[in-house]
Amino acid sequence: MKSGSVVGILVLLVAFGVARLQQSGSQTERFPQFENDDVKVWRSVIMPNAPLAMHRHDHPRVIIALSGGTMKIVEQDGATEEHIWETGKAYWLPANPPNPMHADVNGGDKPIEVMVVELKHER
Repeated sequence: MKSGSVVGILVLLVAFGVARLQQSGSQTERFPQFENDDVKVWRSVIMPNAPLAMHRHDHPRVIIALSGGTMKIVEQDGATEEHIWETGKAYWLPANPPNPMHADVNGGDKPIEVMVVELKHER
């Protein structure tokens, strides 16, 4: 995929403010947005005290913080790292190493909402 296509998708997401679906209660959720042969895009709302299930990312991705906050990444072996995502900013996250799983935990008291653009192919 040409880098212009990824940039175009990111610009559209940010420029149009990404039409948001209504949040439903206090549940952490993932909302599929778009997928083709090159990218997979979803919006996640991570509620405080409602972590995402253990998972992994086989591909690199861009995170766009629609509503930022402090995200704790908890590895299955107990190791943790913290990411502070500022509203309106984009962040690059590489693919995860093979095998380990992690859970995303909202370390704050307000929902964190992100748009994720995952690249399906390496350069």
